[in-house]
Amino acid sequence: MENSITKLINVKGQLMDLSYPQVMGILNVTPDSFYAGSRKQTETEIAERTLQIVSEGGSIIDVGAYSSRPNAEHISAEEEMSRLRHGLEIVFRECPDAIVSVDTFRADVARMCVEEYGAAIINDIAAGNMDENMFATVARLGVPYIMMHMQGTPQNMQQAPHYDNVLKEVLYYFSEKVQKLRDLGAKDIIIDPGFGFGKTLEHNYELLDKMEEFQIFELPVLVGVSRKSMIYRLLGGGPEDALNGTSVVNTIALMKGADILRVHDVRAASEAVKIVAAMKKLTPVSL
Repeated sequence: MENSITKLINVKGQLMDLSYPQVMGILNVTPDSFYAGSRKQTETEIAERTLQIVSEGGSIIDVGAYSSRPNAEHISAEEEMSRLRHGLEIVFRECPDAIVSVDTFRADVARMCVEEYGAAIINDIAAGNMDENMFATVARLGVPYIMMHMQGTPQNMQQAPHYDNVLKEVLYYFSEKVQKLRDLGAKDIIIDPGFGFGKTLEHNYELLDKMEEFQIFELPVLVGVSRKSMIYRLLGGGPEDALNGTSVVNTIALMKGADILRVHDVRAASEAVKIVAAMKKLTPVSL
């Protein structure tokens, strides 16, 4: 299904065209993210990862300091801010013009990253559910806001996820959230179905199969399936074995309307985008 709407978001005063899918590279400044290969803590590791994302075709660098893997340790806002200050200083030193999104559910952390470091996008796994001030904060900051669907919290989301109708419930969830954000004056809203967050294997693949339904919002859609358990539990092995499966799922997602791929393996995702774009005759819009 080709995008029938030109999807442009305002990123630091420049328009980013999402009708040609973009790749977001993951940079975890954490000691405990689920995929060991994504953990970057030293100055050298962070600098090398920043340059790798850009060189392999990533247009957005997603910096996270709070691990959202199942059963993750809960860290304080102060610890999260400390990790992000360390990481963002290095990212912007290496790539001053980088488009950086910050993966946080805390409004104070979001504000600090935007106001003090020039982060361009806020990526919230909790869609405001873990901080009641988040919606008002992103509306006031005027930055693009990625909100993800999650049932529960990272600490309990995979204990017993249940839905009567997963697609219907996730769509309803977003319809309420989008309206609340628009009432506050928020613009440039991006939705993320939340693969792997409070969902069984079956729930994940049902959402993937029905991904076209998210076009009803006429908003950009981000998909983050990179090396997740929905892939390796189906195919065998662990996160380190899930690159090929990730590329397959990313390609399916692109075919079904994904506008941003959030990934560990930027080159592989960029190649998937190029192939699907060639097939659909998509070209970046000149502005």
